[in-house]
Amino acid sequence: MKRKQRHGWGAGDQAEQHYLVQPRALAGGGDIRHISEFLRASGWRDKSRTGGPLHIESPDRTLHVAYDPSVLPGGWTIHGRAEGPNGEWTAQLGQRTPVEIVAGLTDALARPRTAHAPNVWAPLEEQEWDMRFEGENYMATSPDGTAWMQYHQSTDGSAMWWTGAKDKQGNGWTAHFTPTTPMHLVQAFSTELAGPEPVMRPRGHVPLSAQIRTWSVSVKPSQLSRWQQARITAARASTWSRNSVEGSRPRTTAPPYTPAGGIRTRR
Repeated sequence: MKRKQRHGWGAGDQAEQHYLVQPRALAGGGDIRHISEFLRASGWRDKSRTGGPLHIESPDRTLHVAYDPSVLPGGWTIHGRAEGPNGEWTAQLGQRTPVEIVAGLTDALARPRTAHAPNVWAPLEEQEWDMRFEGENYMATSPDGTAWMQYHQSTDGSAMWWTGAKDKQGNGWTAHFTPTTPMHLVQAFSTELAGPEPVMRPRGHVPLSAQIRTWSVSVKPSQLSRWQQARITAARASTWSRNSVEGSRPRTTAPPYTPAGGIRTRR
């Protein structure tokens, strides 16, 4: 008997029931391979131990993405390290944070940074979120009131980005970013947080919530595989293009010293 294939990533092509879920912030965690396979295709190293939590490291070893559902509160821990006094930063996201939203941040880790100045609030304003001050904090809330993002400053001067989503039954997730988290990463996260498009979940993986809307769709495993492969291919192409550009840049260091008589070739 053949080993049973994992859902959406194996053989067989019989249509299966899935659901489009909106708002995306309440869609539940989803398949973590949406994140891990993209990073692996981008040249990141899988440092996970057999049977242990996910742990992926960037090629230069300065960035780490981990997912561990077995600890409390469990979820994603993303850590960055660079030179300078503000070089360390951390983002922690609950395990029910939709992978499509987490990927806003993690995908941006593997891509070159744009030259544009980041604006965390711009994607939220474009989707008509309610923007306001609450004391020393700046707050944005989604039109349906289920999701929020806040720049939180305590009385002792410490600050952090705090965000999350919750329905009326109390189901949801929270996440926070240290204030040294690069702003272009926080903006990449807020862009996906505010995204109006629904996300897809297989039958049996749709949260029980009175505040979500669902549409039933039939999807073949081959379709899922093509969509997943397109994302992986895009990551590989971007990585190859970036490495090619970096490899073609002229050397900025001086060439090794060559004697005046040139280098003799052994006959």
